[in-house]
Amino acid sequence: MKKILLISAFAMMAVAMQAQGTLTSLQYSMGFGTGNMNDYISAMSFRGFTIDFRKIIKGNIGVGVDLGWNVFFEEQDEGVYEYEYITYVGKQWRYSNHFPILAAADYYLDKGGKLIPYAGFGLGTMYSLQDTEMGTYYFENDAWQFAIRPELGFLIRATPNVGFNIVSKYYYGFEAGDLPAQGYFTINVGVAVSSF
Repeated sequence: MKKILLISAFAMMAVAMQAQGTLTSLQYSMGFGTGNMNDYISAMSFRGFTIDFRKIIKGNIGVGVDLGWNVFFEEQDEGVYEYEYITYVGKQWRYSNHFPILAAADYYLDKGGKLIPYAGFGLGTMYSLQDTEMGTYYFENDAWQFAIRPELGFLIRATPNVGFNIVSKYYYGFEAGDLPAQGYFTINVGVAVSSF
């Protein structure tokens, strides 16, 4: 799976180098849970990545897609988990996986400089999967959630077509099924290929 994702990412970047008026970015993502997500797992996540693609459609506006994956994990010595009408207490291993798939738009303040600040918004869906392992017990809760994502970032050009970006994003998936709303901040650093 990892090989397929890496090959896909590099293929997208190669295509982006040939297309005019595009930006493709592959980013490493660190996450911090908020709200219900933080109640379930309070530990910071160092396991995540994002692939962003934008096509400049008019002036300083780019539209495209965001694809990502963030994994949160925490081991709790005396964790409490409630399922239906039963409360389980004991050592737990908690996992939370989030896969956002969003349509996105960004506004670039100054496309001509070496440092390009930008702000964006994404709208779409996020598949969220929570797993709790506790001895012989295993609990799983998942849902496709309606999701939004604002972001603020900087694109730093190293050459006219290659650069780096630093961006902060906030993902929020609304309550769906038995899964409460899930929110988390990310700080992303990545490599960007642009042709604008």
